[in-house]
Amino acid sequence: MEFRFANVEDCRLILSFIRQLSDYENMSDQVVATEELLGEWIFEKKKAEVLFVCECEGKGNKEVGFALFFHNFSTFLGRAGIYLEDLFVLSEYRGKGYGKALLKKLAQITVERGCSRLEWACLDWNQPSIDFYRSLGAVPMDEWTTYRLTGDTLLEMAK
Repeated sequence: MEFRFANVEDCRLILSFIRQLSDYENMSDQVVATEELLGEWIFEKKKAEVLFVCECEGKGNKEVGFALFFHNFSTFLGRAGIYLEDLFVLSEYRGKGYGKALLKKLAQITVERGCSRLEWACLDWNQPSIDFYRSLGAVPMDEWTTYRLTGDTLLEMAK
C-alpha cells in the first residue's frame, strides 16, 4: 500500500472517484464537477488537495481509494485544521485496510502541518461508515447541525 498526492493529470481519475462516491451515496444527479473545474479549483487555485491510496502489484500501482481535503480554521484553537470532504475506496477493496490507512495518513498530515484537528461529515444513513469511524475512535458532533446556502438562495443572500 502506498500513497501519492494527485497532480493535474489526475483530474479524470478524481472525477471518476467522485462519480462512484455519488453513486454509492445515491446523489449522482448532484455531480456537476468536470475535469476542467477540478483542475482549476484543486490545482490552479489550490483550494483542496487529493491523496490517493494505491495497491502495489508487480511493477505498477493502482489507485483504489482517494481522500479530498482542505484546511479550515478554528478560532477557539487559533489554528488550522483539516476538513475531509470525501473519502472513498473502491468496493472490491473495502474491508482490506485502505480506508483506515487513508485516515491514518491524513492524521499524520494533520499533525505534521501543526493542525489542531481532523474533521469530516457522514450521512446519517451510512451505518457501515459510521461503525468504521467509531471503531477508529472518532466521535460524532451530535450537538452541531450543518447549514448550507446554495443555488438561488445563495445568490439572493449575496445581493
